[in-house]
Amino acid sequence: MEEPRRLGNRYELGAVLGRGGMAEVFMARDIRLGRAVAVKTLRADMARDATFQARFRREAQSAASLNHPAIVAVYDTGEDYIGGVSLPYIVMEYVDGSTLRDLLHSGRRLLPERALEITSGVLQALDYSHRNGIIHRDIKPANVMLTRAGAVKVMDFGIARAMGDQGMTMTQTSAVIGTAQYLSPEQAKGETVDARSDLYSTGCLLYELLTGRPPFVGDSPVAVAYQHVREAPLPPSHHDPEVPAVADAIVLKSLGKHPDERYQSADEMRADIERALDGRPIAAAPTLVAGYGAANAPTQVVPSAAGYGGGQTTAGYGPPTRYQPTQYQPSYEDGPADDPVRRRGDGAGGAGGRGKKSNDKAGYIILAVVAVIAVVLAIVVFNKLLGGGANGKSTTVPSITNKSVAQAQTALQANNLKLGSNTCSGDAASSTTVPAGQIISQSPQTGAVTTEGTSVNYCLSTGATQKKLPDTKALNTNTKDTVETTLKGSGFTNLQEQDQASSTVPAGNVIDLQDGNGKSLAGQVVPVTTQITVVVSSGPGNATVPPVLGQTCTQALQAVQGAGFQTQQVNQFSSEVQGGYAINTDPGANAQAGKGTVVKVYCSNGASPSPTPSPSPSPSASASGGGGLLGGGGGNGG
Repeated sequence: MEEPRRLGNRYELGAVLGRGGMAEVFMARDIRLGRAVAVKTLRADMARDATFQARFRREAQSAASLNHPAIVAVYDTGEDYIGGVSLPYIVMEYVDGSTLRDLLHSGRRLLPERALEITSGVLQALDYSHRNGIIHRDIKPANVMLTRAGAVKVMDFGIARAMGDQGMTMTQTSAVIGTAQYLSPEQAKGETVDARSDLYSTGCLLYELLTGRPPFVGDSPVAVAYQHVREAPLPPSHHDPEVPAVADAIVLKSLGKHPDERYQSADEMRADIERALDGRPIAAAPTLVAGYGAANAPTQVVPSAAGYGGGQTTAGYGPPTRYQPTQYQPSYEDGPADDPVRRRGDGAGGAGGRGKKSNDKAGYIILAVVAVIAVVLAIVVFNKLLGGGANGKSTTVPSITNKSVAQAQTALQANNLKLGSNTCSGDAASSTTVPAGQIISQSPQTGAVTTEGTSVNYCLSTGATQKKLPDTKALNTNTKDTVETTLKGSGFTNLQEQDQASSTVPAGNVIDLQDGNGKSLAGQVVPVTTQITVVVSSGPGNATVPPVLGQTCTQALQAVQGAGFQTQQVNQFSSEVQGGYAINTDPGANAQAGKGTVVKVYCSNGASPSPTPSPSPSPSASASGGGGLLGGGGGNGG
């Protein structure tokens, strides 16, 4: 039986839960904790892009910092090596449920109330992430899950942010265009986005939940992107008369072409949805769009549905208006028109007899009178909005850029204007030119003429983005190219190199990261604008063998070791060098040798001692002539 594939020696991968343009998601088991998880990995072709790898890791770490009930939890991040290629992965909670895309594809249709409730849950997640400096950038039905209990779970925080980077390849660009139905105009134009881009995408999501189709459809992603930038969306009620006017207003406000025309925060949009669900007046202006409907059918006045302020009108406006829909031939995701999941009954909370024919002329008269009143009130209100009103005084917006919040408030008060809210976070709030705590930009712009009392929103700088540098251990075990790719992927571009000999770090690997004064920055959190010197090992290097003649052996050994060499002491006799003193080295004095190599130091034992002469034997009596005497005596005796 084949062993299951395992990542990080901990996560056993099972069946594929889903595939996308850039990643695969697997059902998996955490063998350490014995729980089911979902593991997301980059596709093989994405994993070979070192720059994308670095950004994937960075964004995965950011996503792991988000802890909210409406966000799919990230338990762990890591990377493994498959076929010699580093494969980053993200370990997430396993959610037992389905995505909104699955729900839409099933043909089921949601009640408007439920669509608003789901969107409110999405906005809860976005409000939390925006406050933590993370913009999702890829809100769409496929990235929102509903648990079996009906709870909302938003997925894939940060991944789309890496995909939106300018350094991506054409394949990655195509993946972004693939979700063109939910791109904000500024995303479609390739401009810098802030948190309000997510609100536009959320408006597209709500539109599709209400009608079964996105606000714009086309033959190609480019055609859809063009509509996001140039064309006004039809109200959702144009496609489905069951959609109440308050839902129209909320959707169309979130789909403003310019970010300043939308809700300015997720919390603001969610508050309007909650007011709509509670039957209270909403902040978004009601929709009055002429010319929609089959054959430009006249506008009808329809009573509000229960739960959407039945019997109430938005402050300053007449009864909500409704539109006769054109016949829409769905290309996908639309369920049957009479789907009971989507449609209300005729009882409480329903349309209350919508579609019934009545011959009561009095009813028609009342309906006509109400319609006239609605139109008159709408004209009065819109004239007031556009003209500023008879008593509205105009004023000029002063510059508040490069000022602190307190300074900006003072400048605005002098012109009878209010300080609005900070509308940017994350990357949009970082600046290499405007110090932290000062304002980068404003809306309305400097010099604009507006009505007194208007709020001026602003983008507050957090200074240059700060990132943590790799520590020394990571540097020493990686090559210069790997380290520099990682640094550039994190936003560090002001890099220079310096070679340095090292007997401990292999040649080509990085010894340290230093600032301009030679101070180590390894493991520190610094602005991405910091100039960083990448100190690269050139290997051990050479050194000069010092002269040792005239030094004691101890001094000579210390001198050679101090020059970067290892030493080996060799003792020998010398008639020229006093015992205990160095004679010479090998290699010799002033020679070049590799640092860390062994240099022999010859030490004198003093002069060699003279050999002791062997003693001569003493002569015996016979050997010294005694034999002659005996011979003579013998002769006499003879």
